[in-house]
Amino acid sequence: MDCKATVEIGEYSRGGQTRGYNQAQDHDMGTKEKYVPCGIVDEETGQLYVTFGSSYKTSDFMVDNLEQWWTSLSITEKQQLENIQIKVDNGPENSGIRRQFLKRMVEFDDQTKKSIQLLYFPPYHSKYNPIERCWGILERHWNGTLLRNAQTMLAWVKTMTWKGLNPIVKLSKKVYQKGISLTKKEMKEIEKRLERNPHLPKWDILIRPS
Repeated sequence: MDCKATVEIGEYSRGGQTRGYNQAQDHDMGTKEKYVPCGIVDEETGQLYVTFGSSYKTSDFMVDNLEQWWTSLSITEKQQLENIQIKVDNGPENSGIRRQFLKRMVEFDDQTKKSIQLLYFPPYHSKYNPIERCWGILERHWNGTLLRNAQTMLAWVKTMTWKGLNPIVKLSKKVYQKGISLTKKEMKEIEKRLERNPHLPKWDILIRPS
C-alpha cells in the first residue's frame, strides 16, 4: 500500500509526448484541482485498487482506502485469509510511530478479526515495494496524456493493466483533516495492542484481534 505523487488536473505536458493535440503548458499555472492516488496491490491475485482522494494525504485517507479494499472482497475471500500482511514505506502518514495511523490500524484489525502485520521498508528503499512497480506502469501508460479533468484521469487508470488485470478505481470526495493525533495516555492503550519486533520495533509490527 502506498500513495503516489499528487496528480494535477489541467493542460500540463507532464514531461511526455502529447498524443494528438500538442498544445500544453510546461509548468504549474496555479491549478486548484488536484488528486492524491492511494493504491493497494494484492500480491497473490495481482489485483490493483486505486482511490483518488480530492483532499489531503493523511492516515485516515490511507486506512479508509484499506477498509474499502476489505469490503470489496467476497465472503469466501475473507474467510480464506488467515492474516493480512501489509508492506508500506516509512512516510509520515503511515510510519510505525504515527499515532493516528496505528490507532486506525487497530480499529481495522478489530473490524477484520484477522492478525495484521505491518512491514516497513527502510528509508530510500520504498522502490522495492510492489506497489511502486504499479505506479511505474501507470506513468508509462498515461505519459503524454493531457489530464484535463477527473473523468479523463479515471478513464486512463481503468485501462492500464497489472498482471493482466485492470485496476478497480474510485474517486473520493471526502475532506480529511490534517494534524490529527492522540494524547500519550490514548497512545498507551494503542501500544498494548502492538507487538513490535524487538529487533525492528518501528518496521515490523503485529496486531492481533482483541
